[in-house]
Amino acid sequence: MTLSEYELRLTAYQLKRLDEQELIHQQAWANWQVQATEQRGKKSVPVFNSFKKFFDKEKYEKEILGAKDETPKFVNS
Repeated sequence: MTLSEYELRLTAYQLKRLDEQELIHQQAWANWQVQATEQRGKKSVPVFNSFKKFFDKEKYEKEILGAKDETPKFVNS
């Protein structure tokens, strides 16, 4: 392995570690968000009362895959 190849691999490793640190911070942020509450009268209630309201995986999958609403629309004649 040449010196330039080594430096490139070292840079790639450092970037990979940076991505891992970003993921850790995103998880900490999500943990803080999911514990958020709001005042309703004299009560504190969770902002997100279900996981789906916090993170709707199906919605994001559809966006990524470009899926459209495939519900057939019939015209009554």
